[in-house]
Amino acid sequence: MRGSGRFGTGRAAVTAVGVLAALAGASLTGAAPASGAPRAVRIAPGVSYAQFDILAARGVTHAHLLSVDLGNARVRVNLLHPGAVAARATVSRLADAKGAVAAVNGDFFNISEVQHPGVPATGASVGPAIASGAVLKAAVPNGQRFGPSMPPGVTTRAVLGVGIDRRARLDSLTLSGSVATPVGRFTLGGLNQYALPVDSIGAFTPAWGGVSRARAVCGTDTDRAAPCGTDTYEVTVRRGRVVRRANSPGGGAIAADTTVLVGREAGARRLRRLFVGASVTVRSGLVAATSRVPYRFALGGYPVLKDGRPLAGLDNGTSAVRTAAGIANGGRKLLLLAVDGEPRYRSGLTVAEVAATMRKLGSVDAFSLDGGGSTTLVARAPGASVVSVRNHPTGGAERPVPNAIGVFLTS
Repeated sequence: MRGSGRFGTGRAAVTAVGVLAALAGASLTGAAPASGAPRAVRIAPGVSYAQFDILAARGVTHAHLLSVDLGNARVRVNLLHPGAVAARATVSRLADAKGAVAAVNGDFFNISEVQHPGVPATGASVGPAIASGAVLKAAVPNGQRFGPSMPPGVTTRAVLGVGIDRRARLDSLTLSGSVATPVGRFTLGGLNQYALPVDSIGAFTPAWGGVSRARAVCGTDTDRAAPCGTDTYEVTVRRGRVVRRANSPGGGAIAADTTVLVGREAGARRLRRLFVGASVTVRSGLVAATSRVPYRFALGGYPVLKDGRPLAGLDNGTSAVRTAAGIANGGRKLLLLAVDGEPRYRSGLTVAEVAATMRKLGSVDAFSLDGGGSTTLVARAPGASVVSVRNHPTGGAERPVPNAIGVFLTS
């Protein structure tokens, strides 16, 4: 077993002496670990990496941890993505493309469409997404999400974010938007989402990418597998004027000055009232439930620890490879955890054990991200200009994902 001794109590016991000290200090940095000590390395000023064992319900699992000091003026975090909402790339590729020194995979996503033959999976993420202060997308309805069950009372609007004040926090981001037309003002029900609420109108911008929008009208608010809707309509708005109408969602890249509106059921009937040449103004934004500080970055998942307490109803029966993010020191520290997918450690953690582990590591709040084959943690080795994959991905190779949390060092 890597590591000796334990700190904290609970079902998931972290078995590595000095994990926190190794992450916070330089005594073990860059050095070969002594017997029983965690393997630790300083990635960059304010960014450290360690690996250690966790004694969980189903046996020993191995973990990888990044500690990110947001109080360090040179450290930044941001959302990594492939340049489109409906696109995927490996975490290492995303990190190297933007010059990140470390990263972990992000939100759950639309990975398959076996229930809707002929409809392509979009690869788009479930929850809201903000990158460099710009809103990319809003959340799909709760019943349309991929991933394990969320705790009671949690919705797909839940986010982990870092504000322009450089502090991390948990929050909820709700879409607020409208479509102003000559025949009335309509509420906007979606923004660059792979699934729209029943009876709604959704907007797709160039940030969506070129993947078909057909998936947006499939399923219902409570049943992801429900058939695709047949009462649909699509309107293309260019420079504020309707230029095209269609009876079903299309595909292909969306021009820089264009927004495509997709309606289903009542939303489709509203869009049918528009005519080519009609003036249309689309407005959208994400409204935070708690923070008044604008977010520099945010992504979806679900909370497992809040104010030092595990959320009620966390699953304690299903062990799996997991990724999680923890918040400590009043939002000034971000802890990014990835469980190893190597076969001997693949038993993993339950969601309840994730919460317990993040608390033992010093987190006050913690957030569960996509796991299983998506779990990936990358970091640069000392002196390297590109990242290396530090954990063993479950499938033997990195899975392409829609987004990731990137850690950056500024000069």
